[in-house]
Amino acid sequence: MKLAGKTSIITGGGRGLGRAIALRFASEGSAIVVSGTSEAAITETANDIRAHGGRAIAVRADVAEESAVTALVDATLKEFGQVDILINNAGIIGPTAAVVEIERQDWERTLAVNLTGAFLCAKHALPNMIERRTGRVINITSVAGLIGYNLRSAYAVSKWGMIGLTRTLAIEAGRYDITVNAIAPGPVKGPRMDAVIRLRAESMGKSVADVEEEYLQPIALKRMVEEEDVAATALFLASEDGKNITGETLTVSGGYPL
Repeated sequence: MKLAGKTSIITGGGRGLGRAIALRFASEGSAIVVSGTSEAAITETANDIRAHGGRAIAVRADVAEESAVTALVDATLKEFGQVDILINNAGIIGPTAAVVEIERQDWERTLAVNLTGAFLCAKHALPNMIERRTGRVINITSVAGLIGYNLRSAYAVSKWGMIGLTRTLAIEAGRYDITVNAIAPGPVKGPRMDAVIRLRAESMGKSVADVEEEYLQPIALKRMVEEEDVAATALFLASEDGKNITGETLTVSGGYPL
C-alpha cells in the first residue's frame, strides 16, 4: 500500500484520467476527494471506491472559481484532516479553430479551467502541506504543452503554462519537502480523445479515420496510451519512489516526437 495514510484531492476525478488515478490511488490506500463539475460522475467514482473498501468523498467544484476551490480544500480538511497529494487534472479541450477564428470567451474559459484552476488549487492546498512539511503536487499537462499545436492554440497554451507553473512551484515548495511535477500524456485512448479527433476532422474537412491516423503516425509505438499508464506514473510520483523527483515533466506518450 504505497499511499497508506495519505489523502489525495483529484480534480476532474469523475471521468477519464482523473477517475483512473482516483481508483489506482484508492487501491494503494489513499483517502480520495473526487472533484469535478458533474455531480453524477464524481459521486459514481466515490461510490465505487467505497464499494471496494476505500475512503472517498465527492465534492462538486469548478476549479476556475476560487470560492469553489477554497470550499473543496475546506471539505477535504474537515473530512480527512490533511492534504497530502493534489492532482491537478481538471481540464477542458477548448476550441478547435485557427487563432483568428477563436472567440475570446472560449480562449479565456480554456485558460481559466486548465491553468488558473491548477494555480488556485495549488494556492489553497499548499498551506496545509507547508505546515506539515510534506506533500506532492502533480499537474496533468499534455505533450501539447511541449509543441506547437495547429488549431488547438488555447489548449496548447494552457498546457505550456502548467509546465511553467510546475517548475516555479517546485522551487518555491521544495524547502518544505514538497515535490511538484507534471505528467504530459500523448493521445490517450477514450471518449475525450474521440471528441478531439471528431472536432478536428470537422474543422479540417477530413474523415475521422484520416485524422486518427494523423495522430498515430508520428508515435513510435503506433498506438495511443491508456488511462492506466498515466495513473501508474502518477502513483510513482506520489509515492516514496518519487521523493527526489521535482520540477520535472514526465511524458507518457508511446514515443511522441518532441
